[in-house]
Amino acid sequence: MTGTGEPIIFLHTGLQTGKAELDLQREYFNQNYQVILPDLRGHGKSISDDFSDYFNRSACDLAETLDALDLRSAHIVGCSLGALVGLVFAKQYSNMVSSLTLSGIMPEKPSDWEKINQNETEQIEQVLKNPDTFNYFDTIHKGNWQALLKITQDPDWYPFNTTSDLSMIHCPTLFIIGEQNVNETIGAIKYPEMNPKIHTAVIPFAGHTVHLDRPEIYNEILEIFLNGFALNNED
Repeated sequence: MTGTGEPIIFLHTGLQTGKAELDLQREYFNQNYQVILPDLRGHGKSISDDFSDYFNRSACDLAETLDALDLRSAHIVGCSLGALVGLVFAKQYSNMVSSLTLSGIMPEKPSDWEKINQNETEQIEQVLKNPDTFNYFDTIHKGNWQALLKITQDPDWYPFNTTSDLSMIHCPTLFIIGEQNVNETIGAIKYPEMNPKIHTAVIPFAGHTVHLDRPEIYNEILEIFLNGFALNNED
């Protein structure tokens, strides 16, 4: 936890940690915000052997983190796995969310989802055959990170029932995506149609991990969103 101001929580992608992945966001925002980079369940220092009902349990973990830090609410920012956890958290603990920023999620199940999921599983398996990569994950995770991979090997792991409906989100929300992921850009049109509180931004030359592909633009857009939210509160 660094910086001063309103708390902003960044939630990392799968198989990463807040410290390993989100330093650029921490450096950018800790001048005006209190930046918090928790490790999701089973990642980094957040050791757990229970990965059942993963998203609901992770949302509960996040609520406990805010309570432990004596925070009534925070801006929640997540990408990919972190965005899924953040979305579930916003639905279950709406009073603890000042604003919500999501990236790297799909609003509907692609027709070729099984093939996509299988290809991603095979790609991960190939990457982990590299000893340096394997050792890297062993270094940043204190628990059994390999067990986390089994979650995504199940074709039904993705919570499309959660990502398909954002109509009940009551806080200001930003959906920010890279133009290169067609299955995610669908949300740029779909989400605002179902909820007027949702703003969207499509970043060129970026894909699934937009905060890593184009961090400067991502940070600036997020800052504009947060500043606009603050101004609206003053009116």
